[in-house]
Amino acid sequence: MTATDILKDLKNRKFKPVYLLHGEEPYYIDLISNYIEHNALPAAERGFNQTVLYGKDTDIMTVLNAAKRYPMMADHQVVLVKEAQEMKWGKDDDDKKHINPILAYLENPLPSTILVFCHKYGKFDKRKKTYKAIDKNGLVFESTSLYDNKIPGWIEAFVQEKGYRASQQATALLADYLGNDLSKIANELEKLMLNVPQGEEITLKHIQHNIGISKEYNVFELQAALGKKDVLKTNQIINYFEANPKANPIVLLFGNLNNYFSKVLVYHYVKDKTPQNLAKEMGVNPYFIKDYEQAARNYNFAKTMQIIGLLREYDLKSKGVESNLPPGELMRELMFKILH
Repeated sequence: MTATDILKDLKNRKFKPVYLLHGEEPYYIDLISNYIEHNALPAAERGFNQTVLYGKDTDIMTVLNAAKRYPMMADHQVVLVKEAQEMKWGKDDDDKKHINPILAYLENPLPSTILVFCHKYGKFDKRKKTYKAIDKNGLVFESTSLYDNKIPGWIEAFVQEKGYRASQQATALLADYLGNDLSKIANELEKLMLNVPQGEEITLKHIQHNIGISKEYNVFELQAALGKKDVLKTNQIINYFEANPKANPIVLLFGNLNNYFSKVLVYHYVKDKTPQNLAKEMGVNPYFIKDYEQAARNYNFAKTMQIIGLLREYDLKSKGVESNLPPGELMRELMFKILH
């Protein structure tokens, strides 16, 4: 069941007695739990019938005592356990002398209670009986991290849902600059859309003015300059990065360039070099295939492999391994080795 399906059911007031929202990507966990927190009960009922607990400050018996209560003058009560990965769940099994209280509840939950466990930044152990009980009697949703090549499509879908459009260049720049943290991307897009009329296309100009990514001096333009072997432009961008280190952290630079040259490497490997097949194999929009084609002409297979090795070497150097050079010097040294 997708997050969209769950939200649709919630909007139609189709509730489960127990929800386990878990996984590496916190965005959808927050999206679903926030909807339940602010919409499952009318505002007038929340004071008596909504309990919010935090894993590190609570224990399983407190959660159970809250879950076993009946709603006051309402059809449902909500018990939200945020940061549930911090909570001690206790033993996962019964024995002949003792009954596991959480397992007993999960096997027969109160239909009038909406109990939500928000287990972030990791998977809940699927071997546990508690997991199986929730899966059987409630709903389990796993929020997985998106691969980098899926981020541009996610951005396009996000802005379309909000009534906007985004140019391919803008989408690619945002994906390169913001990485795959969906919460961070959504937050930046929400702020951006406050300054762009609904229905208008989001362009590089909007991003430059509202997010603080330079239109000329950004990782996206650095990739283009390297792909063309444009030494002057590459050095101009690196100088800008050195002068604006907070907006252009060196760790982000290495990550993006590694992703870029890894795609160039895939280009060399792929035998069927039709634009459609390349786009599929490389995980990029067909619009950008010509840029990778040019980069592949400028960097043969052996050179591309060498560059990926250099990026790993300089990533370690940036962290103080066998080097004490400042970031600007490291970047310039690396660019020279890539271009020559």
